[in-house]
Amino acid sequence: MFTKTGTTIVGVKYKYGVVLAADTRSTNGDIVVNKHCNKIHYISDNIYTCGAGTAADIDRISIYTSKKMNIFEKEYNRIPRVAFAANTASLELFRYMGYKSAALLMGGIDDLGVHLITVNPHGSTFPAEYNAQGSGSLAAIGILEAGYKENMEESEAVKLAVEAIKAGILNDLYSGTEVNMKIIKQDNKKGYKIEDTKFPVSVREDKDIKKFKYPLTSIKITKSEVINMIKESE
Repeated sequence: MFTKTGTTIVGVKYKYGVVLAADTRSTNGDIVVNKHCNKIHYISDNIYTCGAGTAADIDRISIYTSKKMNIFEKEYNRIPRVAFAANTASLELFRYMGYKSAALLMGGIDDLGVHLITVNPHGSTFPAEYNAQGSGSLAAIGILEAGYKENMEESEAVKLAVEAIKAGILNDLYSGTEVNMKIIKQDNKKGYKIEDTKFPVSVREDKDIKKFKYPLTSIKITKSEVINMIKESE
């Protein structure tokens, strides 16, 4: 069975940039294979993407798109636009009609401003102010819809993204461990600036654990059987 990134990934635009966040658990069926899987991939100096789906497919489409952006940058001596990167990934995914399992949230900054573009496994794309993908996205998108507002400050966007990933982790067994984050922000000198950060996520707060403690007598035992697993030698 292929290793999958189970996954909750989130993208949030704010006033001066975009926040990309993801959990760090990858799975093989019901087995946790890697607790510290990097799901935020480099495309170019000004563009990064989060990926949900099959780990190998996400790695290959990210490397493919990154190489195309590198060729463009060397040939034209300018940073690539986010829409161009999303279109490049989209055309490659469309060729395989969804058989490459890679859902992407691509974010970055170019000469046209701040962008967040969703690229679906079948190749369709659409821009968004915020979005979530992956097996934990149903829980995450509810947090985003409730908390998002236009022209958010960076601290607000970071907090919202962390809460969205945490919701995915708590409600999806295939998401877990911690929140990995890239903050792509506008900068006066270079035009863009990249920051990395991580946030540990506890499964449940102490106050929540108390809710799930039940007395031993709460379940009535109707039948019991003891099997001796130690065979006595003669």
